[in-house]
Amino acid sequence: MNAIRTKPGPAAAYAFRLGIVAGAIVGLAAVALLYSFGTITPVVAGYTLLVLFPVYLVLVATALSKWLGYDKDVTSLRPVYRSK
Repeated sequence: MNAIRTKPGPAAAYAFRLGIVAGAIVGLAAVALLYSFGTITPVVAGYTLLVLFPVYLVLVATALSKWLGYDKDVTSLRPVYRSK
């Protein structure tokens, strides 16, 4: 039996934006706390912000999109035809 899939509404879009902002604040606060306690050096903090932080945000966005229903599956794909 096929499940009924509905599109996420404006509340999901707001929750996604709020989740991304909250995730960014949590990530930046974690790096700032680790740096202020002396756990990481300035070079490691810079590496974390320039390389690891964007990957972290992609993972946050992936988790939020799955949770809020923005994910697509095979049934969402349509064949693409080239016009002649």
